[in-house]
Amino acid sequence: MDLAALALTFGTIFLVELPDKTFLATLVLATRYRPLLVWIGVGLAFAVQTTVAVVLGKAVSFLPETVVQVAVGALFLVGAFLLFKEGREHQRTNEADDGAEFAEKARPAHGWRAVLASFLVLFAAEWGDLSQLLTISLVARYDAPFSVWLGALGALLTVSGLAVLAGRWLMQRVRLHVLFYLGATVCLVLEALVIYELLS
Repeated sequence: MDLAALALTFGTIFLVELPDKTFLATLVLATRYRPLLVWIGVGLAFAVQTTVAVVLGKAVSFLPETVVQVAVGALFLVGAFLLFKEGREHQRTNEADDGAEFAEKARPAHGWRAVLASFLVLFAAEWGDLSQLLTISLVARYDAPFSVWLGALGALLTVSGLAVLAGRWLMQRVRLHVLFYLGATVCLVLEALVIYELLS
């Protein structure tokens, strides 16, 4: 197990997902259903999404190393741009609540139906998300699929757990645009590392 890849993946995905729709969707779902059932449902969705991303990342790692590094660098740059853009929008709109789309999808349900509803909402929301693209990039870059899978899934479960347990409290105390900017900064640092490796 590559502990450095695991830690880097966890930190990157955690910072990118904390201000993302993952947190918001889980928070909204936890107000509709029992929080534990929501966490189980979204956790299963994350496990499937992360596994798909790791498999794709492993396939990408078979490409020539320079091609992989350029592609990974491009994804980190795109990620930084998107996060900065989101941060600016949230700052401009004064942190307006945009959880309505998830509230509409959360119809009354109990037991395994609540788990399934949570799974479906998050599975649809996360497909092709930035965290999935970053997971693909990190697997291709470090060639440590299990460590990246564990780090990414751990980060996603932690973010959703925070949303379920302390989401409203966090939303009142931490500005979303600050978290977007932190995530973008992490992407830029990773981009700088890729450029350094390409030049050396």
